[in-house]
Amino acid sequence: MFNGKNILITGGTGSFGKKYTEMILSKYKPNKIIIFSRDELKQYEMAQTFNDSCMRYFIGDVRDGRRLEEAMQDVDFVIHAAALKHVPVAEYNPMECIKTNIDGAQNVINAAIKNNVEKVIALSTDKASGPINLYGATKLASDKLFVAANNIVGKRKTRFAVVRYGNVVGSRGSVVPFFKKLIEEGATELPITDINMTRFLITLEDGVNFVLNDFERMHGGEIFIPKIPSMKMTDLATALAPNLPHKIIGIRPGEKMHEVMITADDRVIEFDDYYVITPTIQFNHVVDFITNALGEVGKDISIGFEYNSLNNTQWLSNEEFLEMVRKS
Repeated sequence: MFNGKNILITGGTGSFGKKYTEMILSKYKPNKIIIFSRDELKQYEMAQTFNDSCMRYFIGDVRDGRRLEEAMQDVDFVIHAAALKHVPVAEYNPMECIKTNIDGAQNVINAAIKNNVEKVIALSTDKASGPINLYGATKLASDKLFVAANNIVGKRKTRFAVVRYGNVVGSRGSVVPFFKKLIEEGATELPITDINMTRFLITLEDGVNFVLNDFERMHGGEIFIPKIPSMKMTDLATALAPNLPHKIIGIRPGEKMHEVMITADDRVIEFDDYYVITPTIQFNHVVDFITNALGEVGKDISIGFEYNSLNNTQWLSNEEFLEMVRKS
């Protein structure tokens, strides 16, 4: 699907963008991969590793709609990964988060439609589901913008979808590298917010593969959610450092006890290894979300279903988690 195509990744110097680039280059022969981000140092460092002839590095900010329009010329597929993601930073700098996560999302949409991009997938977060912090609220607004964008494309071919998943093991700023750093520095205990806290976990490779597959099965308007395992944070800490005690530090502002990716009020279709939240609005074009673009058939489970890290049926053992960390 990606052979000979032009692909643009906003926020492409992040963990996802680098892994996506690595996997696309190993599996396909794209015409161009355009890394769109605002940090010249990260672009320079990434270019030392990914210097194939198809690579392009564009300095730009998603807040700048005109620059996005320039970057998306002749682009076939867009992955929107750029965002301000730090929960406390967003709480203290709300308008900056809004400018990037909401205004930036609309800029991506406008640029994609203007350039007749074929497909756009925006990366979301569990925090957008029933949000209790500003970051989650901005990502919910972003999700809604991308879903609704399918109604303003007119006769153009452009379609938009969203992918939502939980914690990526080993990604920058996540708990695993944080705990590892503490352990390497000789910590005598590991900080745990609450003994009952649970989290969804996914590897970066699995996350990228999920997005790659969603490009093929999307109609436009879906929020895709993979079925992934959960783990208690106390078990995670014990797996990494069996001999270290835990210090309970209390839940932080804007933090949930358990991650939620689907609320009981969402309209949901279940497939073998993922869920789809369907739009709450009607589109100008008829879409049968029960059957995806690959012909796979799901089932409607909308009535009262909630997908959170506590009621999950998949749980990681310590050994499975450590294997996940090793692969990451």
